[in-house]
Amino acid sequence: MRTSDADILIIPGLNNSGPDHWQTRWEQKLSAARRVEQADWANPDHESWTGAVRDAVNSATKPVIIIAHSLGALAAAHAAADFAPGKVVGGFFVAPPSEDWMREHPLPLGGFETHPRAPLPFPSLLVASRNDPHAPYEANEELANAWGSAILDAGEAGHINADSGHGPWPEGLMSFAAFINRLK
Repeated sequence: MRTSDADILIIPGLNNSGPDHWQTRWEQKLSAARRVEQADWANPDHESWTGAVRDAVNSATKPVIIIAHSLGALAAAHAAADFAPGKVVGGFFVAPPSEDWMREHPLPLGGFETHPRAPLPFPSLLVASRNDPHAPYEANEELANAWGSAILDAGEAGHINADSGHGPWPEGLMSFAAFINRLK
């Protein structure tokens, strides 16, 4: 599949993705990409966040490919049951935080403390780091298994964001390109 054949939805996590974050850079580079906006990036509310993702997916005019980071990956997974059948053709999920991290976070995270465990109704790839401060690699392996996602070991890459040195993240873009080339 080519990116021009899809609506690419960028779904950031807590506090959005700033100008140096790879999601922002990819959004600027990929003409078919647009960000799913949230009403309050600093105080995620489960119903509001999943509703924004659901509405963005269901209003898309082409097949949807999701690119989600951190809490955005969880919002997309929670919303997946409400997507129009067949609407999403692929999900590229990067560094979702673990349930333990979510429960220990100082802010209430609006119902995201428990992760969905049902298989996703579309092909997906979960990219996980060996030293993510928000999730042990094994927690993301378990999550990928529950979702029916392939898993990509990113090595020691931190939380795979601008703070961990992943501004443009060319390795991630190559992995994304390989992933969408396998989609129908």
